[in-house]
Amino acid sequence: MVKLNKIYTRTGDDGTTGLVDGSRVSKADPRMAAIGDVDEANSAIGLAVVALGGADAAGALTRIQNDLFDLGADLATPGEDFAPSEMTLRIVPVQVARLEAEIDAMNDTLAPLTSFILPGGSAPGAALHLARAIVRRAERTAIAAAAQVPLNPAALAYLNRLSDYLFVASRYVNQTAGGDVLWVPGGSRQ
Repeated sequence: MVKLNKIYTRTGDDGTTGLVDGSRVSKADPRMAAIGDVDEANSAIGLAVVALGGADAAGALTRIQNDLFDLGADLATPGEDFAPSEMTLRIVPVQVARLEAEIDAMNDTLAPLTSFILPGGSAPGAALHLARAIVRRAERTAIAAAAQVPLNPAALAYLNRLSDYLFVASRYVNQTAGGDVLWVPGGSRQ
């Protein structure tokens, strides 16, 4: 278990931060950029949870937030062995499969798309769209980091699937709050 008695340590004052194995890297390292974007995505999902109140989707999103902490730990663990262990958190394919199953279950209740949709619709839907956009950035920075250091392919797949999940979740919550806002190509031209 994690135990934090003191929040500041001053060890990062030189512009470095520690990885899980105790090694230190620059705070500007691509791996750290990915971890930071995952943290931002997690915070945006937290905002969506608050916007949803007690809706069913909030529980699944809280579980996803926990997964994202695990994913951050995964990204912060150097090495090429991506098998989880008692001391090593790794995202595993079953977590990606769970997202896929939940996407399919939500999508089965939705009308097919006839247009691209604008991010919005309702406060919870807009919060989910914002989280989706941030997850897409987290995926891009993780892929950029993976071009330089080995990263768990399941973690990358999780981020890819999570943006899909958040898109479908936004449509799912918007279906009872006025529906999707459709894009009208060239709609504001005169």
